[in-house]
Amino acid sequence: MEPGTNPVLEKSFDFALLIIEFAELLEEGRKYVIARQLLKSGTSMGANIREAQSSESLLDFIHKMKIAAKEADETEYWLLLCMQSKNYPNPIGLLEKNSELMKLLSSIITSSKTKLSARNAK
Repeated sequence: MEPGTNPVLEKSFDFALLIIEFAELLEEGRKYVIARQLLKSGTSMGANIREAQSSESLLDFIHKMKIAAKEADETEYWLLLCMQSKNYPNPIGLLEKNSELMKLLSSIITSSKTKLSARNAK
């Protein structure tokens, strides 16, 4: 992936790398269940964003981005559990980055829906 080509792709990829590191930290602390759940949702978000880039239609693009947004929401849940649980590492930086991605996804979905409505109005 070339730097600067697609901000949401870059941010989600970088975020997935951070999630991998955090999941490894959780596993070192024998927090296997949450590590696995977080690894799945935190990396799936970027995979869905990437898949959306080769979508068959604008409607398909929106659908894939909505799936990515759901994965971001699930990731937030696991990170909040870590933050609130005793004996878990603090994921505050990850929560902030996830929140940024959630806002970006929401904006992309909204603008794509507007574009779709404009096309359908013609």
